[in-house]
Amino acid sequence: VQLQASGGGLVQAGGSLRLSCAASGRTFSVSTMGWFRQAPGKERDFVAAIHWNGGITLYGDSVKGRFIISRDNAKNTVYLQMNSLKPEDTAVYYCAANPYGDRATMMTRSTYNYWGQGTQVTVSS
Repeated sequence: VQLQASGGGLVQAGGSLRLSCAASGRTFSVSTMGWFRQAPGKERDFVAAIHWNGGITLYGDSVKGRFIISRDNAKNTVYLQMNSLKPEDTAVYYCAANPYGDRATMMTRSTYNYWGQGTQVTVSS
């Protein structure tokens, strides 16, 4: 599985961005997809994930109510709609795939086998 993230950029606080992650390969439809982010000098943290059946989504506490993850299996693409952005959301955002990933491990970084290259999101105050 190869992943290509896009959609990052510079936005003012309170604004919105939509990230996309296009996947190649035949296992997208049965892969749990996740978004993680990493700010300078910090660890890569969980942001959101969507199970491969599409019915279960999870969010990190800091983005609940502001971010929405979704997927389009026909397009092999997962999205992250980010609203009410804050300066503390500034980071490189990575998408990741976990084929046949279990629901219990959706938030666990180490269970994701494939990673995209990352896309920079910068929120100015």
